[in-house]
Amino acid sequence: MPGTRRMILKHVMSGICFKMNRTKQLPGDIMDTPLNRCLSTLDITMLGIGHMIGAGIYVLTGTVAKEMAGPGIVLSFILAGLVSMLSALCYAEFGTRVPKAGSAYVYTYVSIGEFWAFVIGWNIILEHMLGAASVARAWSGYVDSMLGGAISNLTISVTGEMHEQLLAKYPDFLAFFVCIAYSVALGAGVKATAVINTILTLVNLAVMGFVIVLGFSYADIDNWNVSDKGFLPYGFTGVIAGAATCFYAFVGFDSIATSGEEAKNPGVSIPLATIFSLCAVTLGYVLVSASLTLMIPFNEIHPEAALPEAFGAMNLPWAKYAISIGALCGMTSTLLGSLFALPRCMYAMASDGLLFSFFGKVNAKTQVPLLNLAISGVASALLALVFDLEKLVEFMSIGTLLAYTIVSACVIVLRYRPNGVDEQITTQQIVDTPGTDDETTSHSSAEAITPSGDMIELQMAGRLKSQFRWLEPLVGRCEPGAACSGAVLLFTVLTIAICFQLEVTSGDLYAGTWWALALYGFLLFCLVGCVVVIAAHHQNTRGLTFKVPFVPYIPILSILCNIILMVNLSVHTWLRFFVWIAIGMLVYFLYGIHNSREGDLGTSYSMLMTSSEAARGHWGSTTGARTTIKKIVGKVHRAGDKQPILDDDE
Repeated sequence: MPGTRRMILKHVMSGICFKMNRTKQLPGDIMDTPLNRCLSTLDITMLGIGHMIGAGIYVLTGTVAKEMAGPGIVLSFILAGLVSMLSALCYAEFGTRVPKAGSAYVYTYVSIGEFWAFVIGWNIILEHMLGAASVARAWSGYVDSMLGGAISNLTISVTGEMHEQLLAKYPDFLAFFVCIAYSVALGAGVKATAVINTILTLVNLAVMGFVIVLGFSYADIDNWNVSDKGFLPYGFTGVIAGAATCFYAFVGFDSIATSGEEAKNPGVSIPLATIFSLCAVTLGYVLVSASLTLMIPFNEIHPEAALPEAFGAMNLPWAKYAISIGALCGMTSTLLGSLFALPRCMYAMASDGLLFSFFGKVNAKTQVPLLNLAISGVASALLALVFDLEKLVEFMSIGTLLAYTIVSACVIVLRYRPNGVDEQITTQQIVDTPGTDDETTSHSSAEAITPSGDMIELQMAGRLKSQFRWLEPLVGRCEPGAACSGAVLLFTVLTIAICFQLEVTSGDLYAGTWWALALYGFLLFCLVGCVVVIAAHHQNTRGLTFKVPFVPYIPILSILCNIILMVNLSVHTWLRFFVWIAIGMLVYFLYGIHNSREGDLGTSYSMLMTSSEAARGHWGSTTGARTTIKKIVGKVHRAGDKQPILDDDE
């Protein structure tokens, strides 16, 4: 009986592990969707700019300049923009690979597996929900500031204060109704949303241009030297702390990837919109923060409404109202961006069976998931009602950074996998194509497998380069791409270990204690070793219209920066995050794992590899195809690469 129980438990556990690691198979027509493909490159670029330029520039700028970085806020925005660009490039490559709604969720499902995809999707839902609530709260606070605190004073006099530490000082009913109102507006359809967003974004950009020109006309370089430390009154540590806060201002470019299923030409639009929008936003943030800190000393900045109050101090009251209009337009476009992306992520997860099926319904008339939009709007409104801006922003950051980290890892995994996203359908079609007779099959197979650069790249992907053959004893005869995936996982774990260790024993390291130097030296050696192992393998870039440059170094740097920022978040943020994850695990293991459409289809990456091996066996049984492959191998050998592409026993 104990042996029987062990066998049953082993069978159950192996089945769960298989289900958690199954990957999403793409349909034959990847462009097919019930959503409306109507967005141009300009529409998507404006969506990204509108989502990013909002509360960040009108709320964070004053707080960071006065309390964290001083005039060094210019460097803070540059650093935050560079870190965001690392992740944005990875999103852009995936947007061309998988033009589907769901952003990082879909990318992870295709490359790593179902469990991590659900974790990322669950956190994206949290990110956009908190993003909408935080911007609604900032919108309300800005209006209240313009009215001299009339709204907050009236609310407190009627409802009293909420004395719970985790909640805001008072319930914000204006923020609640703002979320509801914009959710209703988004129900008109994606094209109408794009038009509204473009108008609001253009108004916002015009006001930003006005702020920059007028601010520099009143600039005084002495305002960058009002303290003993000059340009960096809080030191470079203040610049780093400011960059971590300014990172929030760039959250939103992932909504560009979420629109992939509604883009006319996602392979071109997604990477162009991602890069253009992030560059434009970074330049705008740097110029506005420079003009603000040149116009008045950093210690005189009003953190709640920095720009209007700064122009008011210059005796320009008319400019104050113009900036307020731009601020409200900017925050409105950011709110629209969050409420636009949230229901589409829920739709993508429900379409795969991981969320309840009613989330996968699309209105036939507007081609918008209206039920998701209604639930998203109400949930965001309730969060905006009871939580203040600071807690919402901090809680949102952890889910966002986790998504960025896993997307960067996924780029490396797919680059070194022989059967990437773009080969899934082709391989399945080859396996399913019946042959008529041996002669016909041999002839057609030989024609299909022609000596080409694509075929050589496909066969070499995930295998060691000839100059790194000395690494064979270390990586062994792993499946192509497996060593790279393991190295990415190990690099991530080691980075987390180093960051947490620095939080605890940084004093011993700075003091030069021998054991601290030895420990950190060993960990850094292992990190470099992981990068070397990844770079020693051949990549697979077939079918990519946009590629992240300098792989694996840029995705590796993105992983490193994101983990550093995550580790520096507060303990309370991590506790709230684990509570949210625990709720998600209940949803996945009680519903999602049993209702996954991949389970119904019976497909996974491992099954795809089996099909691929069957295809190679089919080709190997035909003399003409086998001869052609050997010719390719011979050409590669003569070119100087002594590692065989396809051994006889493979």
